Amino acid sequence: MRDLGWIEGRNVHIEYRFAGTNPESINKYVAELVRLAPDVMVAQSTAVMVALRPATSTIPIVFAMLSDPVSQGFISNLAHPGGNITGFSFLESDIVGKWMNFLGDVRPNLSRVALMFNPDTVPYFDVYLRSFKALPRQTSVEVEAVHVRSVADVELAVARLGREPGSGLIAAADTFILAMRGVILKAADQHRVPVISPYRQFVIEGSLMSYGPDGADIFRRSASYVDRVLKGEPPGNLPAQSPVKFELVVNLKTAKALGLSLRESFLQLADEVIE
Repeated sequence: MRDLGWIEGRNVHIEYRFAGTNPESINKYVAELVRLAPDVMVAQSTAVMVALRPATSTIPIVFAMLSDPVSQGFISNLAHPGGNITGFSFLESDIVGKWMNFLGDVRPNLSRVALMFNPDTVPYFDVYLRSFKALPRQTSVEVEAVHVRSVADVELAVARLGREPGSGLIAAADTFILAMRGVILKAADQHRVPVISPYRQFVIEGSLMSYGPDGADIFRRSASYVDRVLKGEPPGNLPAQSPVKFELVVNLKTAKALGLSLRESFLQLADEVIE
């Protein structure tokens, strides 16, 4: 925003709230910010948009890192969003196949993969999985949705995977899953389950690898739409945009602990290798 000429305390005032995954806090903060009648709002996550969309039809909204905004009903289409909402999406349905391919690259005996998410916070992953299963595939690897809503659900699901040779775990892009990463990684380490997620933070804290859009880049790009809205451009005229920068991060120490030998050609694909 500074690069675009907006200086906090000089020509712009920024209010911000963080509610995590707590629905009551999200609703409370959405109501607070709408009452302030800001010139534009920036929103992250499905849960925030679910609360925000019915709260105002006039305040311009720029979403950042929101998956599948059209199917979720937040905008009418990507090219012409219409209304008061536009922004920058995070994941599309083809990401499931890419996660599967990366797990298969590092675990040749891969036979079963669990896609773990909370259906209350990211219901669209069931749709993503159905789309993936409907595509012609050259692999016999089974993939299934694993719905989790608590610590106990997560621990049970990972333990079950650990009892099945050739298993792998996709920790989906989900605010609930992100908040539960400590539980997931502890259980995955205990039961020797390789984990891939879209979040680099997972790899830093011990998961095998991550592949997903660069979140910081998405937020940087969203500043350009905030700038244009503040200068008078209607958000509905601004096309919603997809990610342009993706990153593959691999934790070599975790690979060795899991007994996985990663090919040099695979490591050369990585944007970052943590040793």
